[in-house]
Amino acid sequence: MKYLCRDWQKGIAALLFISQTAIAMVIPNSTHLEAILEKYLDEDGERAEPKQRGRRAITESDMHLILDLHNKLRGQVYPQASNMEYMVWDSELERSAEAWAETCLWEHGPASLLSQIGQNLGAHWGRDRPPTFHVQAWYDEVKDFSYPYPQECNPYCPYRCHGPVCTHYTQLVWATSNRIGCAINVCYNMNVWGMIWAKAVYLVCNYSPPGNWWGHAPYKHGSPCSACPPSYGGGCRDNLCYKDDGTGRHYPPETEETNYIEPEEPRTPEPPRPRAYAPTPSPNEHTEKNDVVSTRQMSQQVSCEAKLRDNCKGTTCNRYECPAGCLQSKMKVIGSGYYDMQSSICGAGIHAGIVDNEGGWLDITRVGRKEHFTKSNKNGVQTLGKSQSANSFTVSKVPVKAITCETTVAQFCPFKKPVRHCARLYCPRNCLQMHSQYARVIGTRVYSDKSSICRAAIHAGVIQNDSGGYLDVMPMDRRRQYIATYQNGISSESIRNPTAGKAFRVFAVI
Repeated sequence: MKYLCRDWQKGIAALLFISQTAIAMVIPNSTHLEAILEKYLDEDGERAEPKQRGRRAITESDMHLILDLHNKLRGQVYPQASNMEYMVWDSELERSAEAWAETCLWEHGPASLLSQIGQNLGAHWGRDRPPTFHVQAWYDEVKDFSYPYPQECNPYCPYRCHGPVCTHYTQLVWATSNRIGCAINVCYNMNVWGMIWAKAVYLVCNYSPPGNWWGHAPYKHGSPCSACPPSYGGGCRDNLCYKDDGTGRHYPPETEETNYIEPEEPRTPEPPRPRAYAPTPSPNEHTEKNDVVSTRQMSQQVSCEAKLRDNCKGTTCNRYECPAGCLQSKMKVIGSGYYDMQSSICGAGIHAGIVDNEGGWLDITRVGRKEHFTKSNKNGVQTLGKSQSANSFTVSKVPVKAITCETTVAQFCPFKKPVRHCARLYCPRNCLQMHSQYARVIGTRVYSDKSSICRAAIHAGVIQNDSGGYLDVMPMDRRRQYIATYQNGISSESIRNPTAGKAFRVFAVI
């Protein structure tokens, strides 16, 4: 057998791909892991000393973010998979990934291990994103893949490659690759195809058993879980072959299973469809439901030229989403560090290095009047100076944090005046099954800060129980009354005239 090899490189700053042997590597656009960089630095901002044996090669929250998204994406492939296995975390793969990440070499390795594992690599510098954006970038290569075989996914190589790539996607959804381990390292002066990156965040994910075998589809098409290996005992979870045997769900590879499809009977590629967040329930499921979906966002979508002065006022107007291509627009930006209220929001964000020309999210903070504003040229934006006193604002990155089903606003981001920004949150799935004193939901639409954030988000219809996901939280002053309702499988509680505590609202991230 031959390995399925695909190599690609696109000539945009910090947007690089490569794939060798049975594995794949990607660097999305100067984004995708900076939000977690600080967790891998010491107090002086330098790379931490090598970890003592027994310590994790990746933080617990990052591990769950990466693993949960892998399983979510594997469960929603189209056409559907009949033998897609539930992926579990493997500490040995994690350690092997850590060892390679520590080398800071922009290539696959070590050579002695490549015949036994699959490997997706990514690195970036620049604005912040959670690690799931790397995983999503690998999956999004599906646009260049036609089931069961890659068709136009054959870039010209070898050194700097041109053309579409899809081997990151096929490794991610390779049905029998049921174990994963990843590590993250901060690399100084990393050589990426001849370019020196002063501070690169390097992600290594190792898979076992490896995928991407030439002549084989990544999975078998059919009804979910209808062709699972016998070792799973008929178990199925979220369209994935699943077995909970109480041992951490670490299974030996099913080496006898392949996804071979006879080439003389090619399947006509089916058109892509939007990816669903959760399976559609069957008509005979219980009908006494009160399903609610909320798509209201706290983040405001603005144009490149939109000025802060021209947009809404209030606590929901502190987070903005900028489009791509703003460097080509006619933006007016006044000041440096502190920006006049008549400045373009996105222009200020690019000037400050918070977002780039690809767009993204940023937070603003109103800081009152400044006596003067200085001009400067940064990141392709020339700002204006102003010697007249005016109200001002600053821009900052949108932090991202993974939380548990039991986390409350009172613990995580309590209400204070003036209202401060809360990090964007990521909830795990299956919080609906939580039954403890720390998983209460009090209120409807506006919730007591003693409520579980994730369960309140399910109740409000901001996220779905089966998939979890991202949300924004807005702390509020206390309410005199919280109303009880039954929504999305959760019965909330009511309280009149609470003696203590504040409130919050949850918002969707789309």
